[in-house]
Amino acid sequence: MRILVVEDQKDLNDIIVRKLKNEHYSVDACYDGDDALAYIRCADYDGIIMDIMLPGTTGIGVLKQMRASGNSTPVLLLTALGTVEDRVAGLDAGADDYLVKPFDFDELMARVRAIVRRGGERASSVMESGDLVLDSASRHVERAGREIKLTAKEFDILEYLMQNQGRVLSRDKLSNHIWNYDYDGASNVIDVYVYHLRRKVDDGFDEKKIITVKGAGYMVK
Repeated sequence: MRILVVEDQKDLNDIIVRKLKNEHYSVDACYDGDDALAYIRCADYDGIIMDIMLPGTTGIGVLKQMRASGNSTPVLLLTALGTVEDRVAGLDAGADDYLVKPFDFDELMARVRAIVRRGGERASSVMESGDLVLDSASRHVERAGREIKLTAKEFDILEYLMQNQGRVLSRDKLSNHIWNYDYDGASNVIDVYVYHLRRKVDDGFDEKKIITVKGAGYMVK
């Protein structure tokens, strides 16, 4: 899953990014509202963590522009402004959650998990496709009751495919979602990962879950 962190305090921004990466998220980061709008226009995010008091366009301003354009990506606002009026203003602008500084990082991670689930319209972290079961919270995968051991990126790709069951995802869409803007890997990296993923998930089964759609991409049917 891919998260955008918008926080002008560099030390805090760096810590949040590190915590998210430890939780296996792909993360982009910026330090002002104008850059945030540029990132949001260029990529699809599963969630956004954003300070309110930003240089340039404020967090509330970014949020209002997002919602006005139809972008429903879940947003968690971070701010030192903790009055009831401030919280109401943030939520009325379209925020999904609100956390007042200083905060506990374990609570922040729990709230991120909650808004990401909410954004995917899933009450549970568990996704199923027949006998294939994936739990985003525990990062556990099994098929027909047998546990499947995946690398971090293999898991991320399968998770994204299962979030979009029945939809064909292009190689570019998969790559853009799984890696952040700093990634500079080979153009066939998705094909390599899907090859190994398919061997782990589909070998030994008559029904193949990971389907190649020639010239278009991949899907979980």
